[in-house]
Amino acid sequence: MIGMLIIGYFGYKRTATLTDYMLGGRSLGPVVTALSAGASDMSGWLLLGLPGAMFAQGLSASWIVIGLTIGAYANWLYVAPRLRVFTEVAGNAMTIPEFFQNRFEDRSNILRLVSGLVILVFFTFYVSSGIVSGAVLFDNVLGFEYNTGLWLITGVVVAYTLFGGFLAVSWTDSVQGTIMFLALIIIPIVILANTGTLPVTIDRIHEVDPALLDLFKGTTFLGIVSLFAWGLGYFGQPHIIVRFMAISSVKEMKKARRIGMGWMIFSICGAMFSGLIAIAYMNKNNITLKDPETVLLELSKLLFHPLIGGLLMAAILSAVMSTISSQLLVTSSSLTGDLYKAFFRRSATDKEMIIAGRLSVLTVAVIAAALAYSRNETILSMVGYAWAGFGSAFGPVVLLSLYWKRMNKWGALAGLIAGSLGVIGWKALGLSDVLYEMIPGFALGTLAIIIVSVMTSKPTKGILDTFDEYSKSL
Repeated sequence: MIGMLIIGYFGYKRTATLTDYMLGGRSLGPVVTALSAGASDMSGWLLLGLPGAMFAQGLSASWIVIGLTIGAYANWLYVAPRLRVFTEVAGNAMTIPEFFQNRFEDRSNILRLVSGLVILVFFTFYVSSGIVSGAVLFDNVLGFEYNTGLWLITGVVVAYTLFGGFLAVSWTDSVQGTIMFLALIIIPIVILANTGTLPVTIDRIHEVDPALLDLFKGTTFLGIVSLFAWGLGYFGQPHIIVRFMAISSVKEMKKARRIGMGWMIFSICGAMFSGLIAIAYMNKNNITLKDPETVLLELSKLLFHPLIGGLLMAAILSAVMSTISSQLLVTSSSLTGDLYKAFFRRSATDKEMIIAGRLSVLTVAVIAAALAYSRNETILSMVGYAWAGFGSAFGPVVLLSLYWKRMNKWGALAGLIAGSLGVIGWKALGLSDVLYEMIPGFALGTLAIIIVSVMTSKPTKGILDTFDEYSKSL
């Protein structure tokens, strides 16, 4: 935590302009881009939620990982280079809502307002899930009261995000991503060393319950489709795709993609494997867990020397902090650029905007911490709701705005509203257990864009010229 605050200080010293604060001056190299995108993506879910799901359900929980891996690769391949080029061509946009406004020449600011509100609502839930993860860590490992851990992690993340801005968040994400990567290589190797050879471990899991090794056990067709659908969410996650906008050059994107996907596959497989073989270890030693999501925390205490165990705790803390900081920064950028400046202070200076951004970080963090105060849902379910909200609201709009020349402002607005309401409505009706809310939300958003764009006026010559310029720049 002290290390992250020191990095935050150096980020603060390098932050002079609004572009520095929000996008790091578009100066990130491929390694930092890849690791920060991965670390901000894989929250406490990677080291708490996923191993917990594998420990409780066995191999049938791995469908979500297959969907996420395919989605992440498609995001790097089809969105990353195009978004980097188009955001610069379209008035050097620094946030996703600003890109929508510039892309469709929306002088009414309605696109910025709606997208800013979507970011505010869903990211508050998302940040809250991260704070819950951090508080659970402090409670389980250090014996802190849950609420003490909650305010401690909120305080540290707010400090380096508030002062250091985008550079601090990206640099800390890179360090945190490296720690997470090392931990997820070490943990499964040591568990396996304590359970015997791989065949012995598999046999023991089979003895516990043969269904744990059945990829299809307890699943339905709709259930598998729901888990695959998590991959769709990547196209609309502002805290991930904003990294694509900040890379120094589109030529570096291929290198960043390879590093990012390599990091993700190793990390996600390490988390899955750890959760699965933990079943054998816990059975062998007659240990029962009240909360499956704490399985890696318990193993870190049981299997490792305190120095190594501390590093593994730091890895879990890293996963939590990296995502919270990225989400806070995107929410802050949206509140200041897309709401404050667009509607209240059009003449605001860079210095004033940076101050407003820092106040926004503080405000959102306090609200999210208040929501996390009484932990009433699993980490995975909280993340799932926010992930679906962004994926459905922004995903179709981002994809079609990059590929479809005929799309217009009204189509984009309809997509944002239909995607968001689809997720909220589906969840409110209690249908999420049947089919993940991402699927109806994403489908509604896509249909709304196509139907409304075709039924309303064609894009202006200026919009078409900008699209042509972007196509040539690719």
